[in-house]
Amino acid sequence: MTLMQVFFATAIVLLTVAAMEGVAWISHKHLMHGVGWGWHASHHAERRGPFEKNDLYAIVFAGIAIALIWFGTRGAWPLQWIGAGMTLYGLLYFVAHDGLVHRRWPLRWVPRHGYFKRLYQAHRLHHAIEDKDQGVLFGFLWAPSEARLAEEIRRVRAVRRGPADQSARSAQPAQPAQAAHAAQAADIADQPGRL
Repeated sequence: MTLMQVFFATAIVLLTVAAMEGVAWISHKHLMHGVGWGWHASHHAERRGPFEKNDLYAIVFAGIAIALIWFGTRGAWPLQWIGAGMTLYGLLYFVAHDGLVHRRWPLRWVPRHGYFKRLYQAHRLHHAIEDKDQGVLFGFLWAPSEARLAEEIRRVRAVRRGPADQSARSAQPAQPAQAAHAAQAADIADQPGRL
């Protein structure tokens, strides 16, 4: 490979990693929390054993990456580099999501500040809302700013409190289960070390 080919290959891999966060957000919100809830629900429930039905998504996405690499190495340039970017994103997802947040491998560190704290809090807040249609923060590697995270916490707490004034009370109040989950979400986001 020439230096220019290395540059373009590296750029394609890095752009694919960045684009995958958008693809992951859209598929998490609209597929996994939509028609694909049958697989994804296992991820929002207590896990029994080392695997969950949701892991089938990893197999599907890995299959797509493998196919892209295979076609790319047989002349369909730059598909191999797109597949490599998807693979790198999958590795980062495995470390941050499965390792840091869900502790599916022996990483016991709870971040106390910075990017990893925000990432941890955002995903814990996502899991505290058990209703698939009321979910928040669907990204996997993008950590919202402290201001955005605080805004989500306020929104979740508002669901817990219900309408503030008498005229708003005529609207349908939050269901007790939603209020309880909102309270749990706010507590989890405030206390990042709590599981």
